[in-house]
Formats: sequence, structure tokens, C-alpha cells
Amino acid sequence: MMNPPDPMIQPATETVASAARRSDGMPPREAEEAARRHITQVERRAIGNHGSRGTWMLFRRELARFMKVAGQTIVSPVLTTILWFIVFGFSLGSRLDQINGIPYVDFLVPGLIMLNLISNAFLNTGFSLFISKVHGSVVDILLTPLTPTQIMIGYTAASVLRALIIGGLIWLVAEVMGASTLHNPAFTLAFMILTSMAFSLFGLVVAILAEDFDHINLFPSFLIMPLTFLGGVFYSIEMLPSPWDTVSLVNPILYMVNGLRYGMTGVTDVPVGLGLFLVTGSVAVFGAVAYWLLATGKKLRE
Repeated sequence: MMNPPDPMIQPATETVASAARRSDGMPPREAEEAARRHITQVERRAIGNHGSRGTWMLFRRELARFMKVAGQTIVSPVLTTILWFIVFGFSLGSRLDQINGIPYVDFLVPGLIMLNLISNAFLNTGFSLFISKVHGSVVDILLTPLTPTQIMIGYTAASVLRALIIGGLIWLVAEVMGASTLHNPAFTLAFMILTSMAFSLFGLVVAILAEDFDHINLFPSFLIMPLTFLGGVFYSIEMLPSPWDTVSLVNPILYMVNGLRYGMTGVTDVPVGLGLFLVTGSVAVFGAVAYWLLATGKKLRE
């Protein structure tokens, strides 16, 4: 016995003519227009009903992808950062004592967490989408009822979760090892989420525009990593001689590092409001560019 047709997939088979036949008693032109409006409404309901489920499935796929190799995607960066923390925190901490009135160990933790948030959020979306583009499977996603916004949410949410898992584990280990970084947990978590979102969306943009793996590796190796290391991860810009203390102020990651440092320790080298504005603006700009690229299919359907 055949199952009745699913009303949610009806728009794929229903034609304007068949819908118009239901408009008895109406002039042909009005009947056709009414049929078109009916089909448009049904299609929008189908997209709306399937969109949330499709976004959830895309998120789960991305989550399963990086959890399957958790040793590389989560454990490895956490262990590497712990080594950084031990080498710099305890070796230099015994000599520097305090920076801006707090122990050097406490000063170091936010910078190391930000370093991992930025790099892992970018790499997760960047490599995942680019591999899908190389294999051609990204076209299957574009052909689904998912809107560009829903596709962005699926990829970005998984990337943010990976970054937060790594950042949270580093934060927990630092606390166990004696750091005191619980000044404002709510602000800290919000800043971590916004930063991860910004670089996840940036990863989407780069993945869409990239033509080979070298383009993906170019940004973390020659842009993100240098700017992060020069963004006050290991030092305060007040320790820099002139004019380098002033030159550092044009580095946007400096404000992100200090925004997280303020949330964790209550100290900062730059205005916190400016850092919050920059990271929120980055989310808006990269999100708008990613949306346009997904909506137009540029570099994806070519």
C-alpha cells in the first residue's frame, strides 16, 4: 500500500497549472496568480519546517567530524597550551612576579585561551567547508531547503563549540594549577563566544574564496598567529618601548586579548568597550560577507 504524499515535499511536484485547477470559478489570470501565491506559501512553510532540522543535522555532522579525531582537534591543542603555560607561566612568572598588579600566571591565561579560540574556530570552519567544496558535497548542501543563514548557523555553532571546549579545558587546567581568573565569568564567556563566532565566520569566508589548501594555511600562519602573538598574549604593551607601544594599538587582536583578560582578571591595557565593539563588528561584517557568498553561490557553484 502506497503512503500518502508528504505535504512538505509537495512544492517539488505541484505545478502552477495543477494548483490553478483548484481555483474554480475564478478568471484564468486570477486563478494562476492565486496558484502561484499558494505554491510560494507552501514552499516557505516547507523551508521553515525543514530548516531547523536541517541546521541541527548539519551541526551534528560537523560535531561528529571533529569529535571523531578528538585527539587532534581537542586534546592536542590543550596539551600544547599546557606546555606553554608551564614554560612561560612558571619560568618567567618567578622573574616577572606581577604585571599590572596581578601575578604573571594569571596574566598569561587569557592570552593563551584567546590564542586557541581564534586558531581553532577559524580552522574548524575553514577546512571543513573547503574540503566539502573540493569533494563537491557542498553543492548538496546548497540544494537543500536550508537558507544561507541556516547553513552559517550549522557550521558556526559547531566551530564555536569546539573552540569553547578547548578554551574551557585550558581555563579549568589553569585554575587547577593555581591561576585565579574568575573576575567576571559571564563577561568572559560572552567574549569567548563572540570571538569564536567572528573567526568561525571568517573561516567560512576564506574557505569559500580559497582555491587550494595553501590559501587556507596562509591566514593562520602569516596573519592570525603573528597578530595574536603581537597582541599582548605574553606581555603588556606598557612594557614596550616607544613607538612600538603605539604601533601595537592598530592590532585588532590586542583588543580581543585584553577584553578576555579583563573578564578573567579585571585588568586591561586598552578600553574594554572598544574591544567589545571590534569583536561584535567583526561578527557582523564576516557574517554579512559569508551570507552574501552563500546566497550567490560565488566560488561554490563554479
